[in-house]
Amino acid sequence: MKIAVIGTGKTGGKVVELLGDELSEAFDSSNPPTVEKLQVADAVIIFVPGDAVPDVLDTVIEAGIPAAWGSTGCEWPNDLEEQVKAKNAKWIMASNFSLGMNVIRKSIEAISAGSNILKDPEFYIHEVHHVHKKDAPSGTALSWKEWLDKEAEVTSAREGDVKGIHELTLKTETEEITLKHKALDRALFAEGAIWAAKQLVNHSKMEAGIRTFGQLFDQVMEEQK
Repeated sequence: MKIAVIGTGKTGGKVVELLGDELSEAFDSSNPPTVEKLQVADAVIIFVPGDAVPDVLDTVIEAGIPAAWGSTGCEWPNDLEEQVKAKNAKWIMASNFSLGMNVIRKSIEAISAGSNILKDPEFYIHEVHHVHKKDAPSGTALSWKEWLDKEAEVTSAREGDVKGIHELTLKTETEEITLKHKALDRALFAEGAIWAAKQLVNHSKMEAGIRTFGQLFDQVMEEQK
């Protein structure tokens, strides 16, 4: 299997490193992707900043190959799903490619359900990333709020080369519950993105269209039961 990579920054560069001989080609601003070059690959993994998505989006759509997107902080076209299906392509969109984050998702859903019996619970989500991260709050923090499905205060900090810390706190007058996820190495995001791209290629019965990383994770877990 050969996988192309668009974006060779902190996380994209780690994807390139881990792919090794499975790398088709790495693209960046000095070597922009073309439809022809992408179609040589079995799939593509994209880690570009949100403001750079418009520069490569049409090319990825036109290539029609499986794509795993790790870009956040961008506005996607309203008809993106229709465009992807028209090319019979399969895409994964993720704010965070950590496989362990799906364990967190299940935990947050449990906390949300359990909080219904608590008296006046308050929720706080705090995230910390490196100083070069442009979007705040992070896409992952917004996903946590979505999974929680409760009113929550979301705060952000940008410090040094922090790879990603997310923390959910539930408070009442008598107790406090904290759930924390800390990324120790960007390899975890690269590993998850590669896993997702390979799932898209290997699952021949998977329908065309766009899925979240969580939906793919749940589908694969269900098939393995």
